[in-house]
Amino acid sequence: MVDLVLGDDHAIFVDALVGALPENDFRVVGTASSIEDTLAAVRSHQPDVCLLDRHFADGDGLTVVERITEGRTKVLVLTADGDVQGMRDALGRGATGYVNKMCGLSVLAAAIRAVVDGEVVVELAASRAPKLRGTTDARRLASHLTARERQCLELLVEGAQTRAMARGLGVSSTTVRTHVQSILTKLGVHSRLEAASFALRHSLLDQPPEPEVTRLRTAVR
Repeated sequence: MVDLVLGDDHAIFVDALVGALPENDFRVVGTASSIEDTLAAVRSHQPDVCLLDRHFADGDGLTVVERITEGRTKVLVLTADGDVQGMRDALGRGATGYVNKMCGLSVLAAAIRAVVDGEVVVELAASRAPKLRGTTDARRLASHLTARERQCLELLVEGAQTRAMARGLGVSSTTVRTHVQSILTKLGVHSRLEAASFALRHSLLDQPPEPEVTRLRTAVR
């Protein structure tokens, strides 16, 4: 049984989750409608996961992610926002999930279980996926990838798996998953295979690889 604290000031939404989540083997041990009350509930109950909204009357929920994760509790941001920057801010502050409220109960339940298992989960609204007109638009999206994310995309095209990528990059598997989730979000795709196919189809990696990428390719083989 996974213990949850719900931090959200939308009463109807919270009531719906309180009724539905126990049917999926989750136990709601506390609810809160403000940032300070959410912190108090987490400190009191020490849940496995805190489902945290972005916007409260007393501020932005992201400002307390680091305080919530000081103990054993993991944070899954559950919000109506579907913006990439909000997702990056949340993960940068220590959240292990960023899920849109419109995702549906089955997706939310899977996201909670994945977070408990140590995965990093990002589920933005499907309607936010960019509509591409061709390779020019695809390369515009790819231009937003960081250098590390581009390295990860190179390795995805090579067929590298998470552990091999982590070994080659010299980072943890969790960090690799964070980079991969960011790649999927920025490119508007839904899987690693789709990201690799997208990169090949639009020739996003046509330029000769940098020496660092060549080294990483050798390391993961």
